[in-house]
Amino acid sequence: MSLGFDPEFAQVFAPMAEAMAHAAPPEVGDVPARRAMWEPIIGAASAAQPIPTDVTTAEHHATADDGTQITMRWYAKTGAAAGPAVLFFHGGGYIFGHIDLFDGPVSRYVSASGVPMLSVEYRRAPEHPFPTPVEDAYAALRWLHEHADELGVDRGRIAVMGDSAGGGLAAALSILTRERGGPAIARQILLMPTLDDRTITPDPHIEPYLLWSYDDSRTARPALLGDAAGRPDVPATAAPARLEDATGLPPAYIEVGQLDAFRDEDLAYATKLSRSGVPPGVPHEFDSIAFTTDVARRATADRVRVLRSL
Repeated sequence: MSLGFDPEFAQVFAPMAEAMAHAAPPEVGDVPARRAMWEPIIGAASAAQPIPTDVTTAEHHATADDGTQITMRWYAKTGAAAGPAVLFFHGGGYIFGHIDLFDGPVSRYVSASGVPMLSVEYRRAPEHPFPTPVEDAYAALRWLHEHADELGVDRGRIAVMGDSAGGGLAAALSILTRERGGPAIARQILLMPTLDDRTITPDPHIEPYLLWSYDDSRTARPALLGDAAGRPDVPATAAPARLEDATGLPPAYIEVGQLDAFRDEDLAYATKLSRSGVPPGVPHEFDSIAFTTDVARRATADRVRVLRSL
């Protein structure tokens, strides 16, 4: 099997790849070293693009069940109409990262879409293992529903979104809210989500290309789950891939790269959701039959993008 980086990505990534090739990776289980290595990289990547000037921020706090005040940052585009909103969870394997590091991407999402976002400073493992992160997420979701009117948010159009561990947290929160009967989530937007605590066996075909490594997973999952990691009794609210019945979960958008350690678990989760009827779907040749629909237009736009990449 012959795999490789997308040519454009490879060109941009080359300086970072060279630097990483000469650096010794942290040992399995070394959380502080991973924080010291990755947080400056995330911060630099976040700041590499301009911060939009049409997005304002405000600080808020939600109270977790144990009384802890959870910091949240509200991003809104100037002049945007009231309507939907997104609860955002940053990545970092549940062990590193914080909302300041993600100011750039969140602001750019809001500026480009007009949809406001509430970014959540959930507590990190191993200092705060499961279920603390998902309970913090649940407290933030309740807060957003309770303050929807003053923020100009339609409670029926609140989505959850995150990348990597944040995507896993968004998926876990969707499961938890189903178990508890709300608050309602309109959609889950899962970007390269980490979903399965059992994904620790290397795939030799993609291992040479990984940024998040299997050793990172062997560090992060026990930090979140302790000795339970990999055992049969891990709940789906800790590792959404453990979910058996996806019926009633909100529609999902799932995105993952071909050279990602989470690729297979993400594809499997998308199939599990689909088989339970989670996102609304379309049949064969949908684009020709209903070419005026939004789903057909999005598909056509994606195909044109691929053609232009030739």
